[in-house]
Amino acid sequence: MSDEVLMNVTPRETRVAIVENGLLQEVHIERAKKRGLVGNIYKGRVSRVLPGMQAAFIEVGLERTAFLHAADIHLPQDLVTQNPGEEGERRNGPSITELVHEGQELLVQVIKDPLGSKGARLTTHITIPSRYLVLLPGARNIGVSQKIADEAERERLRAIVQKGQREDAPQGFIIRTAAEGASESDILEDMEFLRKLWASIQQRAREQEAATLVYAALPLTLRILRDLPGTGIDKVRIDSRETYHTVLNFARKFVPELVPRIEHYPGERPIFDLYSVEDEIQKALERKVQLKSGGHLYIDQTEAMTTIDVNTGAFVGHRNLEETIFKTNLEAAQAIARQLRLRNLGGIIIIDFIDMTDEEHKYQVLRALEKSMEADRAKHYICSVSPLGLVEMTRERTRESLEHILCEPCPTCEGRGSVKTRETTCYEIFREILREARQFEAQQFLVLASQEVVDMLLDEESTSVAELEEFIGKPVKLQVESLYTQEQFDVVMM
Repeated sequence: MSDEVLMNVTPRETRVAIVENGLLQEVHIERAKKRGLVGNIYKGRVSRVLPGMQAAFIEVGLERTAFLHAADIHLPQDLVTQNPGEEGERRNGPSITELVHEGQELLVQVIKDPLGSKGARLTTHITIPSRYLVLLPGARNIGVSQKIADEAERERLRAIVQKGQREDAPQGFIIRTAAEGASESDILEDMEFLRKLWASIQQRAREQEAATLVYAALPLTLRILRDLPGTGIDKVRIDSRETYHTVLNFARKFVPELVPRIEHYPGERPIFDLYSVEDEIQKALERKVQLKSGGHLYIDQTEAMTTIDVNTGAFVGHRNLEETIFKTNLEAAQAIARQLRLRNLGGIIIIDFIDMTDEEHKYQVLRALEKSMEADRAKHYICSVSPLGLVEMTRERTRESLEHILCEPCPTCEGRGSVKTRETTCYEIFREILREARQFEAQQFLVLASQEVVDMLLDEESTSVAELEEFIGKPVKLQVESLYTQEQFDVVMM
């Protein structure tokens, strides 16, 4: 397998494309305006202590001072023994004045972005996530995600982390859902990565003045490197020289095996024109996906689920109908797996394959879907074909879908995906004129509508307009409003 990562970096937006065997598989997009502060670690200074609120204001170098509540402060060990129980639920624990004082310097992490006039909310319970684990520098325990239900797997993962613990400097870890099924070597590499990262954060905190940022949650370009080691990436191309050096320095320190594969792309041709990435992104925003055989898919996202409908379309090339359906469904299974990754569709997904009567064909199509989904790093679960011929599956929501990042609901149809026909709007106009003619006295009626609707009223529906005028005994005038959509109209009494 030949895999490449293409990074397109501008001051406003960073886009990362993952290409496998010359075909785009994933797109990640991060925009500068939407990058929050959550996860950032600061060396802060206590500027004010508020005993009445059990909180303190911390200067961290932002526009407004940040807010630190007593419940979000990591207790020293001697105070923990005096005040047992859940720290996040302490009500009668130490006073804020016992925990911090004005002018004190401490390491804090943002847990909530600033909102309106409120500053960011902070905690001293530092957590640093990676692909499989979350490091808890101030703790000693090992936790496992509740989403990992298999008790044997939970014990296996816990044993691996315990094996990787250092007796001289034990640290707490939370094993993330993504670790389910991961190899021992991958998890131990993750532990080492987190230790190095925490050591570098501590070093910066010692060297820097208070009220400064010591660790920013990794930007997209570095998160991709963190999450992809060991997955067979052959090349990482970056079209920004500054980002190239940043990525290279990061790789040297944390993922040295990737260093020889990282290169700067100086070409005049936009990097996303390689492998037709830009075209593939546009196609991924369309409802219809064309299959090579002539069949096609219809993909519809709703609030509750995503539905995928498979159609044979123009594909009639095999000996009989059952064989045609089977070949179309096989191709569709591979295309669906790719589209789920490319569009980043998560939650409940319902696939309506073309009905098959042969049980062996059903089995092979399901296996083809499962095999194609093996390359997907997001957790997923596929059910067998239901009595109605549907395949139900779930896929972990790792981030917003491509459509939700790049698009917004259509202002014309308000997200319905369709608009009323010209004929429907004409008949609504007729009903509105009748309604107003019965209720009010008017000399005549003026209809304001779009060009398409007015053209229909003057042409195909001209007889209906004349009959309406005769019935109400009043003239009806028509006027084009160029800014009106096909659904919009106004009836004005004159």
